[in-house]
Amino acid sequence: MKKLLCLVLLVCTCTIATAQSWTADNGNGTFTNPLFYDEFSDPDILRVGDDYYLAGTTMHTVPGLVILHSRDLVNWENISYCFDRFDFDDDAFALRNHKEIYGQGVWAPCIRYANGQFYVYTNINGKGLQCYTAKDIHGPWKHQNMRGNIYDLSVLFDDDGKVYAIHGYGEVKCTELEPDMSGPKEGTTRTIIPEGNGVGEGHHMYKIDGMYYLISTDYKPNGRTLCSRSKSIWGPYETVVITADETFGYHAASLTQVPRDVKYRIGEDGTRFGIPPVDKNATACTNIHQGGIVQAQDGSWWALLMMDFHSIGRTTTLAPITWKDGWPMLGLEGNLGRAPRTWFKPNINGVEGETPHAPYERSDNFDYKNYVRPGMTPARGAATALKPVWQWNHNPEEKMWSLKNGRLRLQSMPAEQLMWARNSLTQRAIGPQSVVTVELFTNGMKPGDVAGLGNINVPCSWVGIVKPAEKGTQPVLRCFEQCTNDTVDVPLTAPLAGGKVWLRMIGDFDHDSAQYAYSLDGVNFKTVGRKMPLSYQLISFQGSRHALFAFNTTGKNGGYAEFDNFNVEEPQANRAGNIPYGKTFRIVNLGTGHPAVATTHGPLYDTHKGDNSVQTQFRIEDRGQGKVALQCADGRYIYVAGYGLPGDVRFTNDPAKAEVFLWQDYLNHEFMLMSMRTHTYIGKSPTTGSPYSMDYRGADPARKNGSVLRWEEVK
Repeated sequence: MKKLLCLVLLVCTCTIATAQSWTADNGNGTFTNPLFYDEFSDPDILRVGDDYYLAGTTMHTVPGLVILHSRDLVNWENISYCFDRFDFDDDAFALRNHKEIYGQGVWAPCIRYANGQFYVYTNINGKGLQCYTAKDIHGPWKHQNMRGNIYDLSVLFDDDGKVYAIHGYGEVKCTELEPDMSGPKEGTTRTIIPEGNGVGEGHHMYKIDGMYYLISTDYKPNGRTLCSRSKSIWGPYETVVITADETFGYHAASLTQVPRDVKYRIGEDGTRFGIPPVDKNATACTNIHQGGIVQAQDGSWWALLMMDFHSIGRTTTLAPITWKDGWPMLGLEGNLGRAPRTWFKPNINGVEGETPHAPYERSDNFDYKNYVRPGMTPARGAATALKPVWQWNHNPEEKMWSLKNGRLRLQSMPAEQLMWARNSLTQRAIGPQSVVTVELFTNGMKPGDVAGLGNINVPCSWVGIVKPAEKGTQPVLRCFEQCTNDTVDVPLTAPLAGGKVWLRMIGDFDHDSAQYAYSLDGVNFKTVGRKMPLSYQLISFQGSRHALFAFNTTGKNGGYAEFDNFNVEEPQANRAGNIPYGKTFRIVNLGTGHPAVATTHGPLYDTHKGDNSVQTQFRIEDRGQGKVALQCADGRYIYVAGYGLPGDVRFTNDPAKAEVFLWQDYLNHEFMLMSMRTHTYIGKSPTTGSPYSMDYRGADPARKNGSVLRWEEVK
């Protein structure tokens, strides 16, 4: 359905203050998950000396096979891609002739260091196992097509010089590789873990103190991370679950659904899609899962696992490991299998840690000269002349884009819809909230051209300028949403001043929604179209991605569009005020909906919503590094007696006896309190009527089990 009437909903007059980009580092010796609030799936971790390297999935986008670097496991920087474009000339890798590789390409890489060089392995659909090698992590990288049906693998360089690939789902197999990486060694594939042991995929193999450890992930019936161990690479293996149900209080995202009897093609009528409501109480596969483990310089062990963060997609978390009976259990003594959202950074012995910073510079004014990132051999010297945060949607046509006078120029090529538009330049959306604004210059557009700011997802959407093919027809500003197959047109009653329009996407990714807006003067913005639902989906296996695009609907090349001043604002990135130091506040339990009260009888309990007595007012006492003691406004401190059962959470006048908590920031004034003694959380059952206890293991996906709290300032 097409709405020819202007549907402008709200006038945006507020200005969102520019904030830093999300970084997990809290600046006080602690970090808060996720490490990145944008997509970084299938992480594999490697330490070489004092340096950590993280490789991740890039699917169909290029440059491909991203590698990040860190000195402290918390602050990361993009330092390399293994290739600037797929070196397969198939139409599908370049979005030619209605062929594509959405949901394919590079996924689940494995990064290793041996024989004085780096190895990165990955599968490319239809092409087999690929290996990229480099003496320097920055490159140049050499590509070797190993072929063979080995995917989602881990590679182990054993002490005897043999190299093994571990692969398969359920039935886990081991295959020896040729030492020159020319391919799998024929006749060496053997099953090392038979079906029926609950082992899944996403394997990460390690040899630690002579024992073989295999970390893997299972999704049936929901997500869990397992460890299998053996004294021999060939088994037999015993297997235990090392983490389950840790969602940090995030429920599963809505998954785009396609009817089973429909053969889906990218770009079809979106009304075939469904974005159903989710069960907010279910863990599903949202929990932390699939990733690698690493030992830090101080001897501590850490797991870097991915987690589904709503419509952002899959991103990476950092969790401490506690070895228990020879098993690398995630979490801390007293609460194994779960992980703190906020914890202390590794103690880097004698190595200077990083200052807090984000892995990417997301905003871009395109005012830099062409440059080639280390390790790249770009086609025509231009393929990598952009900040590392940018990736092309499939292989770009190099002759059809350029940097001109401080602007990005995209020349339009034939396409009927955004998902088929070649040379779309993308970057991952950043959460939990972000506002992206870009300037679009339209003077170079020709009849049939469409250009603007979009979200490449399934379903997709965009806002931009359409120059109709019909003679004498004026350009319109259009908002398109594939999910409803709907367009909202805003007639332009006068030519754009300087041919320029400002386009904006306002994303609330924790709540899976987005809204487009536009401005004719760069100051006053109006929203257009509806507040759209966002989803994660298993069609392209990616979350929301911003796209700058230009295409022509007449079946031929058109003119060009230019973009400038791409700006990303993150209103929740600066978390300095999230812990209410110096404030008096009430504590409301999200599970019960009632405020906590320091009873004169003894236990911490809850009370009716209208109770504003001094016993419902609290302050925190800073104990350093995010550690706090909780004090009632009447002067008494919370302490915990016994084993932390209901009624053990009481009050004392002695500050030395106060329980010391590590504040767990859940954003938006929501938090948890983790005991530094027991590593369990304070909470109150929403159903039993019992007082508060200290025996909660963590949050449930809906944050309603009684362990997640919200603070409200008392003026």
